[in-house]
Amino acid sequence: MTTRCDLSPVWAELQAHYAASGRGFDIRTAYKADAGRFGALSFEAPEVFADLSKNRVDEPTLTLLLKLARDCGLEARRDALLRGDPVNTTEGRAVLHMALRAPAGSDVPFNLEVQASLDAMLAFAEGVRRGERGEITDVVHIGIGGSDLGPAMVVQALQAFGRRDLRLHFVSNVDGHDLAPVLAGLDARHTLFVIASKTFTTQETLANAQAAKAWFLAAGGTDIARHFVATSSNTAAAAAFGIATTFGFWDWVGGRYSLWSVIGLPIAIAVGADNFRELLAGAHAMDRHFAGTPPERNLPVLLGLVDIWYRNFHGFTSRSVAPYHQGLRRLPAYLQQLEMESNGKGVDLDGNALSMGTSPVVWGEAGTNGQHAYFQMLHQGTDVIPVEFIAVKHPNHGVSGELAEKLADQHRKLLANCLAQSQALMQGKTAAEALTEKAPTASATLDREVLARHRSFPGNRPSTTLVLDALTPRSLGALIALYEHRVFVTGALWGINSFDQWGVELGKALCNQLLPRLDNGDTTGLDGSTAGLLARLLAA
Repeated sequence: MTTRCDLSPVWAELQAHYAASGRGFDIRTAYKADAGRFGALSFEAPEVFADLSKNRVDEPTLTLLLKLARDCGLEARRDALLRGDPVNTTEGRAVLHMALRAPAGSDVPFNLEVQASLDAMLAFAEGVRRGERGEITDVVHIGIGGSDLGPAMVVQALQAFGRRDLRLHFVSNVDGHDLAPVLAGLDARHTLFVIASKTFTTQETLANAQAAKAWFLAAGGTDIARHFVATSSNTAAAAAFGIATTFGFWDWVGGRYSLWSVIGLPIAIAVGADNFRELLAGAHAMDRHFAGTPPERNLPVLLGLVDIWYRNFHGFTSRSVAPYHQGLRRLPAYLQQLEMESNGKGVDLDGNALSMGTSPVVWGEAGTNGQHAYFQMLHQGTDVIPVEFIAVKHPNHGVSGELAEKLADQHRKLLANCLAQSQALMQGKTAAEALTEKAPTASATLDREVLARHRSFPGNRPSTTLVLDALTPRSLGALIALYEHRVFVTGALWGINSFDQWGVELGKALCNQLLPRLDNGDTTGLDGSTAGLLARLLAA
């Protein structure tokens, strides 16, 4: 058994299969040949339905990909993750984010400690909502990276489950232009600050926290301990800041997997304890699916295998995520960190350089906004970029009367756009078809055949569509967990450590070295570019 997919003999079988039929695979032709293609390539997981039929895959392709997963010991690596083995080998740590959403009494590591931490955090959140810290109208969450992206994305997605009299704000960028406009609209007497930093040493977070503290005191605030709380393992540093209430967590909670922990405090304040538990329950349901469903019906496994097929055989270097729900507009940014920080690695578990591509670039925008921005490239550009559509069947606008009817009609338009885009990517349009159409905005002097070539679409561009019945705490939890497990699958097959992030360390270290030079102007020993830019920035 091998643990790195390119070293498996099945890899050569897949290369031969790609050369023989994968390279020239046409989704349209496959649909014409198989009336049951949609049924065969649609899959159910908790809260999520997935249509994989518009991808450049068929049964022989999936059979070989599943064979690759077996040969590389994917299930054994999954089981090691579930057991709490130190799968984060470079840091000697277990990776137990699934334990954070397991119910009380589950036979998982740290269950008693996790439940105690969860209960304490949720009790505090409910206290804030009841007014035990005074009348709190605004909560400002200060963090960065995983301490920000997850909570910010979830609070936005679950806005329909929040309270209109309680506003959540998220500040992450050390650029003061992020913090200043948030503070400008606040009343210190009615504001609660949540400082999220595992070590309470994160430069950007502490800079924003100190600025927020200065603003609070200047605005007449007097009780730091009442208006500032922390989610951190460094209780002493938080206490030195003036914070009396700190919720701690464990070193096995990675930043990009931390929204399930006390880092989710702003989520709990926004939507309440019951909804936070529903978020955990949805994720746990997907965990059980991932842990117990055979690979051929296991949605995270199947999505990960398609990712391998596209990245390593077709050579597609990016994937676009297009959620057709405004509440999910921050999901692409969240997934960027989840996937690119996890799998953007160049060496395997043994430190050997990889000869195959790893993480694609993940990017996107909420539909229908993306259609009026970058979809032009998706349809007619020179690169083939797989697209992931996310559709939500039932809206939750929280309104009634005539406005509800108008918004329901808009939701039908939204869904029609989602379906139309994936259909257009697959079908395309030939120049002959374009010749039969009228184009009112086209130049009247342009040759018709030239115009037809401009208005043709190659088609056969792959996409996956994920469908949720509704965007709820439970379905959102399941969706996030689905993506987490998918990232694990691809990382495991590439034979890399998906749970460290050494790539962010060098820039941090160099920043600390450059910071005093911005005060003293010393450019000694710097490369020519950095020295020149430093001088330019300091010039009068």
